[in-house]
Formats: sequence, C-alpha cells, structure tokens
Amino acid sequence: MRVGVLTGGGDCPGLNAVIRAIVRKAENAYGDEVVGFLDAWDGVQERRTVQLDIRAMRGTLPRGGTVLGTRRGSPYDWAEGPQHAREILAELGIEGLIVIGGNGSLTVASQLHQQYGLPIVGVPKTIDNDIEGTDFTFGFHTAVQIATDAIDRLHTTAESHDRVILVEVMGRHAGWIATYAGLAGGAAAILIPERPFDLDAVCNAIQARHERGRYASIIVVAEGAEPRSGSSERASKELDRFGHVKFSGIAQRIAPEVEAKTGFETRVVQIGHVQRGGTPTAYDRVLATRFGIAAIDAVHDGAFGDMVVLRGMDIVKSPMTVAGSRTRTVDPHLYDDVATVFFG
Repeated sequence: MRVGVLTGGGDCPGLNAVIRAIVRKAENAYGDEVVGFLDAWDGVQERRTVQLDIRAMRGTLPRGGTVLGTRRGSPYDWAEGPQHAREILAELGIEGLIVIGGNGSLTVASQLHQQYGLPIVGVPKTIDNDIEGTDFTFGFHTAVQIATDAIDRLHTTAESHDRVILVEVMGRHAGWIATYAGLAGGAAAILIPERPFDLDAVCNAIQARHERGRYASIIVVAEGAEPRSGSSERASKELDRFGHVKFSGIAQRIAPEVEAKTGFETRVVQIGHVQRGGTPTAYDRVLATRFGIAAIDAVHDGAFGDMVVLRGMDIVKSPMTVAGSRTRTVDPHLYDDVATVFFG
C-alpha cells in the first residue's frame, strides 16, 4: 500500500515516535511506501510531500515536535477543499491516510471520511489529555513532568521569601495538566476550568496555611480557569481566527487580588509553550510507539473512520466521531475526592 501521514494542530512531544513506529511497521511488516504531508492539510492541498522510510526516521524517537511540521486549519478552509484533497490523494495513490491530531483535527478527519469517503485512520494527540475515548494521550505525561519540575523548583524560592506563587499551565477547557502537576508538586490549591473558583475562599485557605507556619504557597492555575460570578473579574471572550478563546492570563489577572487579600507577596510563573517542547518522557515514547503500530495495522484492517485509543492497558479502535462529541474533562473523583484533600 501507499500510506500517507500528516500531523495537525499544535505540536506535542511524541509525534515523531508515532511517525517512526508507523514507518517501521509499514516498511518491515507490510512492504508499504509511506508518504509524509508537510504542514498538515496545507501539504495535501499544495502537494508538498516527503518520502518517509526507516533511514529518514532514525534518531527521531527522543526528538520533540514533528519532522513533518504542523498547522491548524483544514480542507474546509479552501473553496472546494475537501473535494480537492480527495482528488490529490487519489492522484498520489494514497490508499490510507493517518491523521495525528487533537479534537479539531480528528473532528475534521471524521467529517472528511463520512462526507467524502477519505480513507482516514486517526491517532489522538494533545498534551491536554482532553480527547474523549482514550484514557491518555501521548504528550500529556511529558507536559505534567515539565510542570512538576518547575513547581519543585518554585517551592524553594517561595519558601525563602514567604511568597505565594501562581503557576499557570496549559488547559483551555480541561484541567488535567493542572490537576496532575498540582498533585505531584504539592500545590496548596489547584484551579481548573471544570470548577469555577471562589477567590475569597482560596485566599482564606492560604492565610490559614501561613498561620500554621507554612511560609510559602504554590497555586497551580489552568489557563482556562475562571472565578465564580462576582468573586473576581472574569476574562473577555475574544476569539482568534480559528474560533478559540484568547486567554488573557488568568494568573496575572488574579495575582494582585491574591496579594491584596492575603497580604503576602505574590508572583506569577507562566510555563507556557515550554510544556509542548523538548524530548518526550519514556511513558510517552512507548505510548506513541504503540499508537503508531496500531494505526498502520488499522489501515491494513480497513478500519477507516476509526482512531486508535488507550483503554486500560490495551490499544483498541474507536470511531473518530467520539473525539468530536465533547471535551474529556477532569475526573470529578480525582479532583473532588483526591486533589482537594491537600488544599490549604
């Protein structure tokens, strides 16, 4: 077979491990030819490709980012884009296309399969771990480890100055990174999009903590966290050109209020895109590799319209339509019954 591969949406540690595994299994087990499309669907529309083989993918397992490049957007952004994409894949002899992407990419992939018959298999990818249908996505554990390492370092400087430090991590609509990193890093509070927070309650807990002799507090804040109505100023809902909410920096917005209400000097650390970069952890390398192997197997099974997902310890197939149904939010039990035990 001639199989195409593209990476869409934001970059993520482990993408190259997926591509490497696809190529290795495709070439050695099936005798396939693998074609990479550069810069996601732009590469399809513009016929920009690169030949992928075992030699080309050597040394990429620990490498962050994606050797194929990535973009946001889809064939639906072009006039007659989906039909054009179908014609180009046919002209290039692509019998199966593996799309590695997040909620948006998988939703588009599912629509292209259903509406235009494109032979697509999906691989879920996001550091936010917010794709429905899979227990974990690769890149998530790497992002958590990076955030946890930062929190560990911030504890010592906060303790030296008796400060409160707000650590803002990624998570527009789901607080998985904040919850995991906050638990692992011993945060005094974790603010996530799923639970609008009462800033007065947070500040009262911080004051009580310091009165007990704890001379520093780390608060982990997901970028999409919002205060309850009336407890603090809410963010504007300005959208970018892809329809995503532009976040104004929730930690920066509430830091002056935290300092005023608690009386403790308050600082902000926004980890930002550091969470996306660098080498993936061992866990993410293995998970990404398993996804890549399963994806090329799914192509040969003719499982178009499906994505490969992690369920328990097993990699199985699931309809891509599941990914587009809703955002996978933080498990209430994990947050309400585990994380909150350590607040304050």
